[in-house]
Amino acid sequence: MGVRLMVVDDHRLLAEALASALKLRGHRVLAAAAPTAGAAELVVSRAPEVCLMGTAAPAEPGAFDPIVRIRRDRPQVAVVVLGPVPSPRGIAAAFAAGACGYVRHDERIEGVERAIVKARAGDAAVAPGLLQGAFTELLNPVAQPDDEGQRLLRMLTPREIEVLVRVAEGEDTRLIAAGMGIAPSTARTHVQRVLMKLGVGSRLEAAALAARTGLLDRAAVTVMPDGLPDTTKGPHTTYE
Repeated sequence: MGVRLMVVDDHRLLAEALASALKLRGHRVLAAAAPTAGAAELVVSRAPEVCLMGTAAPAEPGAFDPIVRIRRDRPQVAVVVLGPVPSPRGIAAAFAAGACGYVRHDERIEGVERAIVKARAGDAAVAPGLLQGAFTELLNPVAQPDDEGQRLLRMLTPREIEVLVRVAEGEDTRLIAAGMGIAPSTARTHVQRVLMKLGVGSRLEAAALAARTGLLDRAAVTVMPDGLPDTTKGPHTTYE
């Protein structure tokens, strides 16, 4: 017997192609839509037996929020995630949100169909190889690549980090120079070097980049009036 299901994916063409393939195999596909703000509402309103939800970025914050909504309002709907090979945390996040399966996005249609059928039956639908890889990584963790904020932080000298913090706080060249006890020309040089290293064209862009990447949080610099880091207020950067 065919499964009454919905296909939701980041790419509409992929969703429609997958829906068409499943229809040819005898399944009733209610809709195929890109996951927008109303994706969860659509699934809740149509109440399929299984929802096949694709995602290109399972590690992104909030990637599985629609699943939480679906499971809350339609707990009888089985959700299977279709995405790239995730980290163990990615698989855990999917199941924590309420998914009952995870299928690689390069899986053959037969494998996708098996996952759908297992999910409808109430079984966990995860390929053994995917689980084995996840457990292997958990038991033998490897160093993860640094994120963008950490990479940018390593490019800057302690002095330049302080300059960036002051720029983000809205200080102009005169205030930066006074706060650090240096000449305005030196402060201006530091600012230009920070902009060059960050690959931005203005102070506003530098502040926005620092905020977006969490660079300022990582630096955690609190500057005292004499230009030295305040060791009484938490983490700090030591200056030369």
